[in-house]
Amino acid sequence: MNIAVLAMQGAFLEQAATLKQLANSCAQLRKHDDLGFGLDALILPGGESTVQAKLLRDLDLFTPLKERIDGGMPVLATCAGMILLAEHIAGGESPCFASIPMTVRRNAYGRQLGSFHRTAPFADLGNIPMTFIRAPYVEEVRPGAEVLARVDDRIIGVRYRKQVALAFHPELDADERIYRWFLNTIV
Repeated sequence: MNIAVLAMQGAFLEQAATLKQLANSCAQLRKHDDLGFGLDALILPGGESTVQAKLLRDLDLFTPLKERIDGGMPVLATCAGMILLAEHIAGGESPCFASIPMTVRRNAYGRQLGSFHRTAPFADLGNIPMTFIRAPYVEEVRPGAEVLARVDDRIIGVRYRKQVALAFHPELDADERIYRWFLNTIV
């Protein structure tokens, strides 16, 4: 199984390290030529969604990744990755992949100082540690999107087909259950 983490900006090193440990492989996707190794699943890391969206287009990665995502490739998206997958972004910002029928609010919890940590139920995995850094949340899901987790009555985890979008950073906690669940259930 060939898994890649988008490695242009953001928290990709921690994602790659976790996946290498669990799946014995994880490539770093930095440029168009990196698509040639055969991509079975993609990780969209946290970071700055507007920068990532711009780099996706500038590096000629947007169209081939959009086609693969729309074609059913499994994706795990965290924080900024959630924004990249959202069909709508509150405030009128243009969406990127627009592949999950949901509306997200970016930086919904405020600035860096508004970052926090919680433990909350996630799908059927029980309580999971969750680290939120300038995190988005989901304002609305539309038909087909399944809510996986909420914190303070806000949606922070969504599944749509083979795409999973999280408002938090599982790579920053030692708990690997979300990655195992993604690999075993989604991929």
